[in-house]
Amino acid sequence: MADSRAQGKSADKSDSLSYEMMADDYAALLDAMKIDSAFVIGWSDGGINGLLLAIRHPQKVKKLATTGANLWPDTSAVYQEVIDMVKPEYTPLKNNANKTEVQKNQWKLIRLLIEEPHIPLASIQTIKCPSLVIGGDHDVIREEHTMLIYKNIPNAYLWILPNSGHSTPIVYKDHFNQIVADFFSKPYRKISQAARFN
Repeated sequence: MADSRAQGKSADKSDSLSYEMMADDYAALLDAMKIDSAFVIGWSDGGINGLLLAIRHPQKVKKLATTGANLWPDTSAVYQEVIDMVKPEYTPLKNNANKTEVQKNQWKLIRLLIEEPHIPLASIQTIKCPSLVIGGDHDVIREEHTMLIYKNIPNAYLWILPNSGHSTPIVYKDHFNQIVADFFSKPYRKISQAARFN
């Protein structure tokens, strides 16, 4: 597991930050580690990064498991009450022209939460690797948005976890790890026609 730029122990001195930059970082990290391709799992921002890695660097992703990801930041994807909770932190930082280094870092991250991402459905439709799209039934991401991601990836499974918010890997930690491990280890299965009855 790697810390994304501006998070954990990964410093970032640049003025801007985007999910695309972070996805490209992961591709560069795999190159530096001499790993041609990998099984990718991402949660929240990591889920968005996983989607973008599969779009921008498809040869790097064998299979993708993504939970709590969104394609755009508006209320068709994220619940209004969640946006309302974050706005009080966002607005003062946005209007502060004299941010400290710590505040600059906070601003880059909170701006991503409110203003990003902007991933077109047409881009999601280009994802070639088998994908497992996951969400909680009470996630910060609308269930119908998670379904939209699932429906637009050609080879995807969907898993909505009951009685779970955004923290699906924690709430269902044992079951989550087993399901994802099974997904990574078993061949992807196209289910259609008579197979739908199985």
